[in-house]
Amino acid sequence: MDNTLSRLGLAMRAGKVVTGDEIVLKTIRSSEAKLVILACDASPNTQKKFRDKCGTYKIPLVIGYDRESLGTSIGKPHRVVLAITDQGFAKMISKSMETMTEVEYID
Repeated sequence: MDNTLSRLGLAMRAGKVVTGDEIVLKTIRSSEAKLVILACDASPNTQKKFRDKCGTYKIPLVIGYDRESLGTSIGKPHRVVLAITDQGFAKMISKSMETMTEVEYID
């Protein structure tokens, strides 16, 4: 497991990660989300929905890793979308993702 996924696990243990479509959308709308991470194997409709929503609310969005890697990193089964609710963790994770080759899209 790489450094970024380890940091996601750390954020999860700290209680700063939200998972699941509807809950993540709710945290985006309330501006609690500081960073949204979407699996690269999410459906095109899901990718569009989160790109549009994050763009509207000016929340950084990263598309990278597959659903299995994201789920494993936080100790849950397959996860398509995660939201980081702490600015410190969001900055740390996005900084480590900037150099990763598994990441397709960073906004």
